[in-house]
Amino acid sequence: MTPIISTSVLDADNAARRDALGRDYESLGERLSRRGIDIDAVKNKVAAYGVAVPSWGVGSGGTRFARFPGAGEPRNIFDKLEDCAVIHQLTRATPAVSLHIPWDKVSDLKELKEKGTALGLTFDAMNSNTFSDAPGQAHSYKFGSLSHTDAATRRQAIEHNLECIEIGTALGSRALTVWIGDGSNFPGQSHFTRTFERYLDSMKAVYAGLPNDWRVFTEHKMFEPAFYSTVVQDWGTNYLIARELGPKAFCLVDLGHHAPNVNIEMIVARLIQFKKLGGFHFNDSKYGDDDLDTGSIDPYRLFLVFNELVDAEARAADGFDPAHMLDQSHNVTDPIESLMTSAMEVGRAYAQALIVDRSALAGFQEDNDALMASETLKAAFRTDVEPILSMARLENGGAIAPVAAYRASGYRARVAAERPAVAGGGGGGGLV
Repeated sequence: MTPIISTSVLDADNAARRDALGRDYESLGERLSRRGIDIDAVKNKVAAYGVAVPSWGVGSGGTRFARFPGAGEPRNIFDKLEDCAVIHQLTRATPAVSLHIPWDKVSDLKELKEKGTALGLTFDAMNSNTFSDAPGQAHSYKFGSLSHTDAATRRQAIEHNLECIEIGTALGSRALTVWIGDGSNFPGQSHFTRTFERYLDSMKAVYAGLPNDWRVFTEHKMFEPAFYSTVVQDWGTNYLIARELGPKAFCLVDLGHHAPNVNIEMIVARLIQFKKLGGFHFNDSKYGDDDLDTGSIDPYRLFLVFNELVDAEARAADGFDPAHMLDQSHNVTDPIESLMTSAMEVGRAYAQALIVDRSALAGFQEDNDALMASETLKAAFRTDVEPILSMARLENGGAIAPVAAYRASGYRARVAAERPAVAGGGGGGGLV
């Protein structure tokens, strides 16, 4: 792997923190040992865990009103890969990048794959885009794509997804994520049943193009850009889609794509139970699909999601193999810093879930002891597992304190000098 951040900068920053980390790790290990937990075993699992980063996440996001570009924004997918490599070099937790087509389309896929390999990165699920119009496309998606009333428009959207599979195959990806903005903004605008029938027919054509070792993830979203109805609006509809399509089809859960106060962790449990949990897009939200940094609003909910995941892992649930990815919009922060901290928050939730006393929890559940069941979860959530995360990063060759090491490296200033400034603009868009 070609390091982007100078190893001398990384080594110097780690050297200043190593002794304190050793003492903190030893202290936490002693406390966990009293609870029957082997800190090294937890650390090893955390060290082996990875979450993919989205290629589009390393640029500044935007809203319907404006976008404010940051310094040194990537000009193309090759710049994006370098930014993603910085995140992985420092956190050692983001080994894969998820591409979005046509945003990341290139003429030479061999060159792109070689660039990823040189940077120590692999390619995660491919993401298709039929929620906006690409330059030169024959048919507009203004009134839908895979569910459009016009057969030619649906065929165009199907062929785009098949192209994404072809590109992904060349890059070593083995999954396709399909999110559509199809829906309606006025009552009566669309016939709910016929619209869904057209969507299913289109997705069956995409499904037929999947290689044998691929999976397809369909993603539900309650609202936006359609504000009256969306075609794939909730997990129930998403589950129906996965069941209709077949054994290679799974449901993707984006934490921001639900109504406020929805019990997302229970949705996760249901999808695990019926073998249709495909994976996650991690982010956070306060009001709706806010695409905020993971764990920035409700870290307890993130922990509760991972509690279900670790439970399934511990009991070797049939068909359990979810993909994990971040999906965020960074409007006021350095995207690299936000993605690093988000990757660490996901790892934190995983570590906390690993130290839940599952035997005690099961006993309290069987005895209907609501208070002690809740306290068992809180005991794990309240535990400061930062020494575990930091030690895992250090032993994997990363940074004890990734953001501090990143800032000490001067990377943002360097790429700002190399990459032309991008003008701001209105009418920006959120992510999927």
